[in-house]
Amino acid sequence: MTFVVFGAGGVGGYFGAQLVRAGYPVVFIARGPHLEAIRKDGLHIRSPKGDFNITPAQVTDNPADVLPVDVVLLGVKAWQLPEAARAMRPLLGPATKVLPLQNGVEAPDQLIQVLGREHTLVGLCRIISSVTAPGHIRHAGMEPTVLFLRVVHGR
Repeated sequence: MTFVVFGAGGVGGYFGAQLVRAGYPVVFIARGPHLEAIRKDGLHIRSPKGDFNITPAQVTDNPADVLPVDVVLLGVKAWQLPEAARAMRPLLGPATKVLPLQNGVEAPDQLIQVLGREHTLVGLCRIISSVTAPGHIRHAGMEPTVLFLRVVHGR
């Protein structure tokens, strides 16, 4: 199973790093100094659950550089979601699923409008985390959890 983390900040970066740690190939979509730091030195996670560092399979700011994947974890801010959905189209194969990690009930509907119901999962996460410096994420509290279910017949 192949993953992309689209928006590798405090939330997406943390959960993507856990996937890499578990042995999955993960591509990180990031930007600016955070992108450059991950490319150069990997991603550093500091957490009450244990500190660790990972090296992603690939890190880029251009979704067109990535072959279609099985799952996209969408870690952008809620207001960035429509633009991110349009930008991630090159990542989608016929069976690719997109799992939004935003709080709020609007994310799945926004994804369905751009990507279609067949690609959209309903999801959310619980975590308190942030980027403390480029390439560094601090998990500060709350048990990290991702919940999801498949969208079927109007939710």
